[in-house]
Amino acid sequence: MELFIYIYLAAISIFAVIITALDKRRAVHRDWRVKESTLLLVSALGGSVFMLLTMLLIRHKTRHIKFMLGIPLIILLQAGAAFAVWRVFYG
Repeated sequence: MELFIYIYLAAISIFAVIITALDKRRAVHRDWRVKESTLLLVSALGGSVFMLLTMLLIRHKTRHIKFMLGIPLIILLQAGAAFAVWRVFYG
């Protein structure tokens, strides 16, 4: 089960990096964009850490409060949930 979780988190993180970079590229070229709700959903599904790092690295959506407060909040909620699950199974 742990292996599945690690593979899932790796896959969703890679996907988060790809769609964030894709949205930045499309924003620069004034092309079709990835929906903000999609970006936030991918973040909530486990790609939050790498999405935030990518946004900061490529300077994408860094002026949007929804992302600069929302994604760190998602990270905190995910960390809290992970800690709670850890305590149940290992604590």
